[in-house]
Amino acid sequence: MAEETLSFQAEVAKLLDIVVHSLYSDREIFLRELISNASDSCDRLRYAAQTRGDLIDGDADFRIRLIPDKDAGTLTIVDNGFGMNKEELIANLGTIAKSGTDEFLKALGDSARKESAQIGQFGVGFYSAFMVSDKVDVLTAKAGEPGGWLWSSDGRGAFTVVEADNAVRGASITLHLKEDAKDFTDVQTLKGIVKRYSDHIAIPVLLKDGEAEETVNSASALWTRSKSEITPEQYTEFYHHASHAFDEPWATLHYKAEGAIEYTGLLFIPSSKPFDLFNPERRSHLKLYVKRVFITDKVEELLPGWLRFLRGVVDTPDLPLNVSRELLQHNPLLAKIKTGLVKKVLGELKKKSDDPDSKYVEFWENFGPVFKEGLYEERDRHDEILPLCRFRTTHGDGWYSLDEIVARMKPDQEAIYTITGDDLDKIKRSPQLEGFVAKGIEVMLLTDAIDDFWLNSVEDYQSKKFRSVTEAGSDLSKLAGEESPEAQAEKAPEGDMSTLIAALKLALGDQVQDVRSSNRLTESAVCLVAGEGQMSLHLEKMLRLHGQMMGEQQKVLEINPGHALIKSLAAAVAAKGSEAGIEDSALLLLDQARILEGEMPKDPKAFAKRLGEAMTKGLAS
Repeated sequence: MAEETLSFQAEVAKLLDIVVHSLYSDREIFLRELISNASDSCDRLRYAAQTRGDLIDGDADFRIRLIPDKDAGTLTIVDNGFGMNKEELIANLGTIAKSGTDEFLKALGDSARKESAQIGQFGVGFYSAFMVSDKVDVLTAKAGEPGGWLWSSDGRGAFTVVEADNAVRGASITLHLKEDAKDFTDVQTLKGIVKRYSDHIAIPVLLKDGEAEETVNSASALWTRSKSEITPEQYTEFYHHASHAFDEPWATLHYKAEGAIEYTGLLFIPSSKPFDLFNPERRSHLKLYVKRVFITDKVEELLPGWLRFLRGVVDTPDLPLNVSRELLQHNPLLAKIKTGLVKKVLGELKKKSDDPDSKYVEFWENFGPVFKEGLYEERDRHDEILPLCRFRTTHGDGWYSLDEIVARMKPDQEAIYTITGDDLDKIKRSPQLEGFVAKGIEVMLLTDAIDDFWLNSVEDYQSKKFRSVTEAGSDLSKLAGEESPEAQAEKAPEGDMSTLIAALKLALGDQVQDVRSSNRLTESAVCLVAGEGQMSLHLEKMLRLHGQMMGEQQKVLEINPGHALIKSLAAAVAAKGSEAGIEDSALLLLDQARILEGEMPKDPKAFAKRLGEAMTKGLAS
């Protein structure tokens, strides 16, 4: 068959350009990535062979071989794993396919050199070979299929694929090394890299030195060893292998559960956000092994979605080796393992949260928005999850626990007050907060998408109910005690306010649910609040934005009797009565309140016209 020349997909071509010209700080990582890929290929074949033994006939001992050739200036990495056919070669090495290249490029941004350590995390580790190579050849044959293929590329925009008669099962990747990378043919250099990055690989890594060949890694699954035998560095490198990431693990959990169910867990909490943390699929990334044989890394039943940031492995002898993914979906054993994993992780987080030196805030800033999903999804775990949560509040710039917030509550305060929004700075300036801040009542500032939802599913904390400030203006009068005569004197007279409120109700009609005097406003003239029993304004906005709610609920317009504008308007209406003609003023106040909530005026053109006329009258007087 004739050689076929194909072009890389545009995103891959861009990535390769970055790899070739920018990623030079940690070039030795290419070997870690290629060994890791080879290990994964062997793991997949070993699992498939449980039901199709013919796939490994004549070659059942899995291994990875490194063959340096100083004279030729090449390094070859050989595995006897699953291998690829022609279509898979093109899909996996020539297009974006499942490689994650697109996400990688987005995360890379303009700082390619700075972010080079991310390359493995995005499943694009194969391309790191071009950091050290002028040309890469991949000779491969897929288990169970006849024939083989040779893929070749210099990383400059195109690759060739041709049928090859000399391919055997697995993959043989030959790197034609750059002049300044020839040291990667040195046996001692290679041995050091394997020891440093790949010692934990459960498949033997053999290094050829002349006619001799030696195993240069421990070749035993790290999680099966005693914790006392494992160094922090070995844990870290296994984390890198298991998660395809380069950050340091924030926490490591290694334990063995025995009794009715037996399993070993080696779990890691990353110190930085994985790129797919907010992917709608909410996939778990724990790898399931049975008797040290890799089964799958796509087991939804092994971990709840709100702990999807965890990385690592779970190995159990209590499942059959030939278990199918369909059977896993409803396996009661997995449900019990899941319960054990969640309990262990929550226990570890409790210890970390109590330790002032653990940098718990780093964990929370990375994973708090995801962790809080557990409050919405698992009602029976509220008592475990809530104490681990941290919140921004009007008390200061730090992160605070609910225990701290409750301890600072006013003696007669019966609720924990909250406000939700999209942006921290914006909600700090919300008129809804003015009265609470003025009276020293702490309010939780919530800006994550999940906040409105979990607030509706959590009843209370330490017998204190959660209450939105948009519903709680009347609470201020109860908490504040008797109002001083001086404060009362600064407000518009009650009679004038009653007349103004009646006129505003008449002018606005069914555009609002009600108009009332406000207890919460100290600086702003007006604000919009939710009526009793209504959803929060922010939740309504989110639901409308995502097409889950048509129209909008009527809101309550509150006016500040102490504001100069409201006092003047109240006096004018009281003096002129029904002839005051406040329709335009009423609509301007309503639009002003909408703008303060981040909404557009209903009719921007009419708003601009009314505002212009009001300014003209003001300048003329």
